[in-house]
Order: sequence, then structure tokens, then C-alpha cells
Amino acid sequence: MSTKVNLSQPIRAQRSQMAPADTKAAKSKPAGSKPAKSKPAGSKPARKNSTANAAGEVRIIGGLWKRSKLPVANRPGLRPTPDRVRETLFNWLGQDMSGLRCVDAFAGTGALGFEAASRGALDVLLVEGDTSLITQLAKSKDKLKADKVRVQRGDGIAILQGQASGSVDVIFIDPPFEAPIFEKALGAAAKAISAQGAIYLEAPKTWTDADLAAYGLQVHKAGKAGAVHYHLLHRTNCSTL
Repeated sequence: MSTKVNLSQPIRAQRSQMAPADTKAAKSKPAGSKPAKSKPAGSKPARKNSTANAAGEVRIIGGLWKRSKLPVANRPGLRPTPDRVRETLFNWLGQDMSGLRCVDAFAGTGALGFEAASRGALDVLLVEGDTSLITQLAKSKDKLKADKVRVQRGDGIAILQGQASGSVDVIFIDPPFEAPIFEKALGAAAKAISAQGAIYLEAPKTWTDADLAAYGLQVHKAGKAGAVHYHLLHRTNCSTL
């Protein structure tokens, strides 16, 4: 979470075998005028910009709702996790997420949270502060009949801070890149995550073990796709979910 042109034309039958005698001579072009350029046979018409009018959407890539579409609203800072990155992430986490409790703290389109629910997660909380996005998340939940998904309007960091210590198995942190909230979000997530849990962090820069030491976290796996740096974090000295 893309027409063939028929160049053939009918041949018109002639109405008479001869033109009338008083037919006017064809007009000649002014001297010095350039002949009109003809397009090569078989040339294709110019393509329209297909992205200008395309509806924004991403697809769930695995599980119960595989290939289901999620709309992407035109909102500042909204940047759904690319399909390739989500595929990598859920290869890391495991395709079967049965029994796991998840929080998507900056849900946006809900792609990460719905992906987890599609793969069997026991409980998925989607948190979003934008009213229009909350409405769209609720519509997607109803469309998918996602009874294991909860949608809550609020501040992602505050919601994480309100979770009982060690009560969440997977936390997704993917806020707008320009928002200076990564440190607070990681601090809140580190307290809420279970002993064997995992935190997914998507950011505009690479986070190292040295950066994460203050939160008691370490990098388990990491990758980069364009400007997106993505990480799977565990508690220090923990290597399995």
C-alpha cells in the first residue's frame, strides 16, 4: 500500500466518381511557410499526469484483510509507511500476531494498526489527534468489521503515558517527521512496553543504541528506504518478542 489507442479509421465511400467541373482549386500556402510536421506512424499520445487525480490509498499487505484499501487523506505531515517497509516490519515481528496487544500511537491512516489486526492481534488501539482522520479511521474499522480495533482521539504520548507499565506488546511510533516529539514518545513507550515486547520507530534519522540507552532500549533491527529510517527496538538485553 497503472489504453490502447485505436488508430484505425473507417474509410468513407465516395459520393460520386468525379468532382463537379466548377470545383475551386485548392488554396495554396503562402510562400516560405513551413510544412506541417507529421507524427511518426504508431506514435503514442501524450500521457496525462496520472498522480494528479489519483485517489490516495494504501493496501493492507497481509492477513485476513490482505489487499483491502485504506484511504489516505491530504493532510499535512501524513506519510503512510511504505508497503515495502511494512512488509519488512511484519517479517520481523512475525506474520502471526495472535494474542498481542498493540498501540499505534500516531495512527494517521491506521496502516500499521490495521495490519497488526489483520494478522490476528488481540487488541489494537489507534490513537490520532486529527478529527477528520479519526472519522476516517472509524469508517475503515466499520468497513473491515475490525472488532479488535479501538479508535481513540487524543495525544499519542499522553495515551502511552496512561498505559499500565509493561501492558503493551507492540507499540508503533511514526509521528510527523517535523514534530519534535520523538524523545518523549520513546520515553513513554519504554515504560508501557512488556518485557519481551517491541517498539517500531520510524524517523527521519537513524537511532543508535547510544541514543536509546537513556530509555533502556536497544536496536534489534533497522533499515532505510529513501528518507525513512525504520527500527525495531527491544528492551536492553532482550532479543525476542
